[in-house]
Amino acid sequence: MRIALAALLLAASITAAHAARADDALRPCRLLNPLGTSSLPAHCGQLIVPENPAAPTGPRLRLRYAVVRALDDRRATPLFVLAGGPGQAATALYASAAPAFAWIHRHRDIVLLDQRGTGGSSPLDCRYPDDFDVGAAALAEAQQATRACLAKYGDRVRFFTTDAAIGDLDALRRRLGLARIDLYGASYGTRVAIEYMRLHPGAVRAAILDGVLDPTQPIGPSTPLDGERALQRIIARCERTPRCAAAFPQLATDLATLRRRFGPRTVPVTITDPRSGAPLTVPFTRAVLATAFRFLSYDAAEASLLPLLIHEGAAGNLGPLAAQAVLTTRRVEGQIAIGMQNSVVCSEDVPDYDPRVFDSARLTETYQGTDALDQLRSVCARWPRGPVDPALHAPLHSAIPTLLLAGEDDPVTPPAQARAVAAGLSDHRLIVLAGEGHGQLATGCVPRLMERFLATHAPRRLDTSCLWALRPSPFFLSPAGPAP
Repeated sequence: MRIALAALLLAASITAAHAARADDALRPCRLLNPLGTSSLPAHCGQLIVPENPAAPTGPRLRLRYAVVRALDDRRATPLFVLAGGPGQAATALYASAAPAFAWIHRHRDIVLLDQRGTGGSSPLDCRYPDDFDVGAAALAEAQQATRACLAKYGDRVRFFTTDAAIGDLDALRRRLGLARIDLYGASYGTRVAIEYMRLHPGAVRAAILDGVLDPTQPIGPSTPLDGERALQRIIARCERTPRCAAAFPQLATDLATLRRRFGPRTVPVTITDPRSGAPLTVPFTRAVLATAFRFLSYDAAEASLLPLLIHEGAAGNLGPLAAQAVLTTRRVEGQIAIGMQNSVVCSEDVPDYDPRVFDSARLTETYQGTDALDQLRSVCARWPRGPVDPALHAPLHSAIPTLLLAGEDDPVTPPAQARAVAAGLSDHRLIVLAGEGHGQLATGCVPRLMERFLATHAPRRLDTSCLWALRPSPFFLSPAGPAP
């Protein structure tokens, strides 16, 4: 459950007077990579805001923000980075992906506000059971975890929604003395970016939307279908690749064998714990299989393992799939504040689930099934709902220059969602990268293209010829790797 939906004209700059005032509140700090392997320098501050935006004299929240200053003095419009999840902190996203922002960072300050409920901003950290349980037992465990989380945080969780985050974001912009800003939003961060563009159009000079969420679609109901689409595209790509097809001539049959075997069955599998090196026994269920498939589909480099692991699993060697499920679960869980994720999705998405289009029979046929959605609806039945802007799920109509990025094989935000958003933008460019998954921030020459777009704010004139030679990672044909 914890990663089930696993689960933004005149170039503005900080003037000398404003910079001094902002710097009074900033102190040198270091942003730690989520893996704890590295850190980078920044200047950090606190933004104090009302917990309940409708009660400005009530309890307050301290939100952490950081400014990573440009490398030179030609200060262009600062870039605000909006993280995904929901539940990821902007500082964590940047610390893990800083090299991809290197071109932008040369001339622009990078501004990172940990969205309320994440990172250093009053995080709503809750412990939920592993995704590896299924059925009634998983529902009971999720309900128990929800009761424990609400006992810890209480009814105040209703104030940790996108609406409140938009107010915080604009408060920080004004505190820094910025007339206009640029936005980069990833995944759920594109919802935040789109809503900010809707409510504060005069404050946004340009926007980059990466892994785009269509605001007219709630998060959740399409996720199993999108994941199935991505998996089938990866299988088909292997079948079209001569060496992959030769190495795994019965790949579709192997996949069907695995899915049939792990509908009702559970098999204990002992692996080496990726963290401690000690033996670890994993109850291999359809949820373990779904977790491995889903997160391996996120990135083309990791998707290159899928044919090999499917073939090995169908032959009885389940260890590699189990190890991938454990590894990805642990990698994601530490970066997502599940309480904040619940506050967003339970307020903004689950109430819009239309039973007339929620085709359980069709979802059951996917490798993810309805397990995650069943747990989510069970959690949201108890979770307090916060205020939601009536226009949150309306199409965006905007003239703000916008660059949209999509992966052709994205398992959670497929290109169709980006195309739906692009239809309402009068000045945009949509780039769909063949064979790629979720999030294009570090793909090929995309970092350079983002910098050029922000420098010119002319998406239609962007020269994308550097993408022509880009190819997804070659498939592993054996544990030793791809063919030479």
